Formats: sequence, C-alpha cells, structure tokens
Amino acid sequence: MSDDLDIRGGGPVAVDTVSLRDASAAFAVLAADLDEIATSVAAAGRALWDVSTAIWGPAETVEGARRLIAAAVDQGNGIVRELRFAADVYELIELRAERAVAAAADDAARVAQLDARIGGLLRADPDVDGSARREVLAHGAFWPAELARQAPGALWWLAPGFGSVAAGVTWTVLQGIGATRAGAVASTARLRGAAEPVVVSALARPAPVHAPVSLADAAARMPSGQSRIRVERYEMADGSRQFAVYVTGTRTIAPGTTEPFDMASNVELYSGERSASYDATLAALRDAGAHPGDIVHAFGHSQGAMVTAYLAVESGYDTATLVSFGSPVEADVDAGTLSVTLRHRDDPVTALAGGGNAPVGAPGSFVAERTADPAGGVHDFGIPGHGIDTYAHTARLLDDSADPRMDAVREVFAGLAGAASAEVIEYAAVRVPAVPAPEPGPAAISPGASGAG
Repeated sequence: MSDDLDIRGGGPVAVDTVSLRDASAAFAVLAADLDEIATSVAAAGRALWDVSTAIWGPAETVEGARRLIAAAVDQGNGIVRELRFAADVYELIELRAERAVAAAADDAARVAQLDARIGGLLRADPDVDGSARREVLAHGAFWPAELARQAPGALWWLAPGFGSVAAGVTWTVLQGIGATRAGAVASTARLRGAAEPVVVSALARPAPVHAPVSLADAAARMPSGQSRIRVERYEMADGSRQFAVYVTGTRTIAPGTTEPFDMASNVELYSGERSASYDATLAALRDAGAHPGDIVHAFGHSQGAMVTAYLAVESGYDTATLVSFGSPVEADVDAGTLSVTLRHRDDPVTALAGGGNAPVGAPGSFVAERTADPAGGVHDFGIPGHGIDTYAHTARLLDDSADPRMDAVREVFAGLAGAASAEVIEYAAVRVPAVPAPEPGPAAISPGASGAG
C-alpha cells in the first residue's frame, strides 16, 4: 500500500497556508542570521588581509567561506519568497471558495469582507491570480487520474479491446459525475419520502467503554457481525451528555432482503431519498437516549457515511464532528461541524463524490487522500481501496502525522476522554416487510335480498 498522504482543506488546497507562512518566517529568520554571520566572516577576512601578506592564504579561505554563506543567504531568501507566494496562491483559492459559499447564501457582509481580503492579496502580488486559477483547473481535470490509470488493468476483460479505451471512458464518466455534483449534499438538503418501516434491537445491555483516542481507534469501532449501528453515550463532568455514533457500510447487494444496509438504501441515499439505513440510525440514537440538540460525533463508512452526512445536515442533532471513511457523498456542513474526510484515489466509491467540495466545516476541517493500492490489475475489480481495514491504515497515518490540522481532531478525542462515564450499545437492524392489505371478501347478502317472496 502507498503512504503518499495528502491533507487538504478541500478542493485543490493540499497544504496548510498557516504552516507555509510559519515556514517562510522561520527561513527568513535563518537567512537573517546567516547574513549576520557572513558580515562577521567578511570583517574577519579583511582584518587578516590587512595584518600581513603572510596570512593572505588564510584570508582567502575565510573569504571563500563568506561566499558560501552568502550563497546560502540568497537561497534562503529565495525559499522565503517561494513559500510566501505559495501561501498567497492557496489562500486566494480558499478565499474564493468561501466567497462562492457566502454568495450562494446571500451573505453580502461576508462577501464584502472576503472581497477586501482577495483584493489585498492581488494588489500585493498580481501573479498569484494566474497561479491560483491554474491550480483550480488542474484539480478539476486530474482528480480522477488514478482511477483512470488503473482502469485498463481492472476492466480489460469486459470486452475485446476495451482495455485500450478503459482509461478514457473512466475519465469521461468520472468527469461527468463531478460536473453534475450528484455527490454533493447541500447544507439545505432534506431527504425525500416517508420514514422506512425498520426495527432496531440492542444486541446486549449497555456496557462501560472508554472514548476513542485516535482516528484509527474510531475506525476499529465500525460495526461488524450482527451489529449495524454502535452508539456510545458519554456523561460529561458538567452533567451534560454527548454521543458518538458509528454506522456500518453496505452489508448485501442482494435484492428483496430485510437488510436495511443494502443496495436499495445506497441508491435512495445517493439520489436524496430517505432510506431504511438512515431511519435505523435515527432509531438507534433515540433508543440510546439522544434528543434533538444533543451533541453527536458521527463516524460512517461507505453507506454509513452517507447516513451520517444527512445526519449532520438535517437530523436536528448538534453534529459536532463528522468523520467519513470512503464516502460516496460530501456534505456541505456548517462552521459548527468539524468535517474530516478520508478517501482513496483508487476507490471508485469515493469518486461518486465528484472530486470533493471547497473547504467546508469548522476550522481544522480537512480531506485526507492517498492511493491505497497503486498496483493496477484485475484484483481492482474487488475494490481493495474501499474496505474499512484499508481506511483504518489511512487513519493510522493521520494519527502519526505532525500536520497541525490534526490538532482539532485530537482535541475532540481529548474532550471525550474527560467524560465522567461512558457506555456503549450495539444495535442490529431489520426492515419490517410491508403487510399487504387484506383482499375484500364476498359482499354481504342482506336477508331481504335472497330472492324469495
């Protein structure tokens, strides 16, 4: 598996602009220090040169050292300029994305504020505009590149000669999905249709549990076996309650079963329809004691990530954290939700999200992306990059990362670790088959209609 992990704020922004500016400032300090050293060395060389011709040799050596230090100063100043320029480019991309969101929400005050910041960046260096536009175009064009690269090895057997066109077909299809924005869940989105008849049942009595300490720990809690939804209930030190919910992915592709987490639910959720899996999750939270307005930390894999996406935008819970593993959609959550998205470039399920959103969510929200299985082949037909175990590995890479955007995630786990007590309930779920209406029997015959008399 490949560990080429990118952490991005959403869309094309794969860097932390604050870190870039911090690094630029650090190089500026280093260059200034080296410049002072070069000045001191130059003075020492001149002093040696003035003392006697006998020590001109050492003086030339000192002058050589000064030139090397001066070259290092020039190189350091060049790095400072490049880092500052990169930070400006990526900040401009983020500001324009935020402006588009604000404009769509008719937030004129926010648009004016962002326009002022954008104008300041462009006045300081007009060249950042062209670089920012090229980055956005490159992201839009190349986000399906890994799946297109692997497509010939995975799909050559479908038809004679298909392998030669598989890359182009895959690229075109995925670009079409991105253009339609079918995988985008708007902040105003509401599932259509009536609640599905579904029953959830606790698999055991509530049991004590400790809060997750990392993203990998959270991934390991994804329901398995008979469990479909896992709910953890935390009694906080101030007397309030918080909940964590973990929602499984698709369990069957067979039609006509009583399984709520089936392909029918996949199609319904992706097309904006209410599903049995969504209603099962709401039922599990209610049974665990969660009420509208309660804080919920939501973790979902695949179909479960679609469930938690809608949980965040329409359920009425205060979804403080939304972590998705291999989600086919991406929710436009508000600034009150920390959004953490883990996806793989070679996972066709995440490609249904169409390349992702612009930056959304609370400060510290990010998308983490890597190629899970770079070796293309027929085995890709089994989607090795989509399994929860593979995403757990990506979660471990994030846990080990020094990227400052992980700080917000660690703060969530630290807050839950401070709970006075915690317990867990695992839930099974089943669709309730519709009971057909009784067929009408023969019409009643009145005594006077017997034909006698």
